[in-house]
Amino acid sequence: MAYRNGTYVAFHADGNNVPGKTDIDYYYMMRAWSASPDDDFTMVNSHEKVAAVRDSSSKETLRRSLHARLANSKNLVLIIGETTKNDKDWVPFEIEQAVDKYKIPIIAAYAVWDKPIRAPRAFSTYWPAAMETRINNGTASIIHIPFKKAAIMDALGFSHSNLPAGGGLGIYSDAAYRSFGISD
Repeated sequence: MAYRNGTYVAFHADGNNVPGKTDIDYYYMMRAWSASPDDDFTMVNSHEKVAAVRDSSSKETLRRSLHARLANSKNLVLIIGETTKNDKDWVPFEIEQAVDKYKIPIIAAYAVWDKPIRAPRAFSTYWPAAMETRINNGTASIIHIPFKKAAIMDALGFSHSNLPAGGGLGIYSDAAYRSFGISD
């Protein structure tokens, strides 16, 4: 079995890797936080642990690479933006594999919200169907947070052996949000 210390980041890119056009910007932001020597944000990026593949690679080659990345991951950060639910290809696959095969928790980081999340179901209109199905059938372990560095940094501590409380509807307490400097 692989050594699972990485964080897998999933986002809807809509077949585009041009900055300013998709949720890939949030992924790049996380990479910049982690790369900065002046920042205490650290993340072992699962995408950098496995050889890169081109967008023009066959679907089967991409699937193999994604499986290898997920197998080396302790958690999955799902960046949820305005269009994430529209992804019918890779985001559903990544969620299905993370939950069903690799049993890793999801950190649902909402790019559409910057305040404490107390009622995750209020954000269900943003959920990809694969995530909603696994919340409803009780197989997912998910913490729902705004896309804020302090909350993400804390949530990166969750793993397959240290799951967030609350099943698929996990949330942080108001005290935790205060400690992160996030308020209403």
